[in-house]
Amino acid sequence: MSKEKAIATPSKTKEYLNKYGFTFKKSLGQNFIIDVNILSNIIKSAGITTSIGAIEIGPGMGALTEQLAQHANRVVAFEIDQRLKPVLNDTLSDYDNVEIIFQDVLKTDIGQVIANHFMPGQVIKIVANLPYYVTTPILMHILMAQLPIESITVMIQKEVADRMAAQPNSKSYGSLSIAVQYYTEAKVILNVPKTVFMPQPNVDSAVLHLDLRTKPPVHVENESYFFALVQASFAQRRKTLRNNLCRYFKDKLTKDKVEVILTKANIDGSRRAESLLIEEFAQLANLFYKLD
Repeated sequence: MSKEKAIATPSKTKEYLNKYGFTFKKSLGQNFIIDVNILSNIIKSAGITTSIGAIEIGPGMGALTEQLAQHANRVVAFEIDQRLKPVLNDTLSDYDNVEIIFQDVLKTDIGQVIANHFMPGQVIKIVANLPYYVTTPILMHILMAQLPIESITVMIQKEVADRMAAQPNSKSYGSLSIAVQYYTEAKVILNVPKTVFMPQPNVDSAVLHLDLRTKPPVHVENESYFFALVQASFAQRRKTLRNNLCRYFKDKLTKDKVEVILTKANIDGSRRAESLLIEEFAQLANLFYKLD
């Protein structure tokens, strides 16, 4: 399909908006992409080929879905807004390799959908322009479900993308960085201006690429305990690790006991959480967990 005919242009998008009297719902974080070049870059970055099964979340009017359908073997998209049914039936009518599931992805058994809609052993990739307000819950829902997917390539708020891919000793590095990087190798691959959306959001976006790990980079005795300890360590960023941990364990452990664990882990309690590697957090979590 030529770029002139693609959905992702201002004129085509307006044409469909007018045709169906569609209005954007702010509560659903609807910002449609109107730039085919950006979509081409996303498809390329995601490594979508004719053998790949693609999952999309929030297809909107079908701009990215259309590009995926042209490059992937099969596309399954989750859309929460039932008002888009007639629009998507129209915009994607030329493609017989697309299935739209009108459900909230957070309430869906994605593993079952994969089993039902893709071939056994097929390489599955997630590609999406995610609503800003629900980016983190969606990504963590996917990662914690440990699905048979190879990678995730998503357009999200730039600040959140930077946090997910951040390295230690940077202001973006925090508990979210560690949670995402426990499951994936994360990389920001493209910064995207707000001008490529309709309506324009208030913030800039970025494309984040996540390669799923076959196993986590560290061993932890208990994953939920590990993530809770990491969050506690970052509870007050300007405070030392010692202060944050003493506060977290105040009803269970004395300050002296916290200090003993820090010493055993060979970690200086006067450091801030943002200076710790994921390996150091894992070591701390395992030592504290044995005490609990």
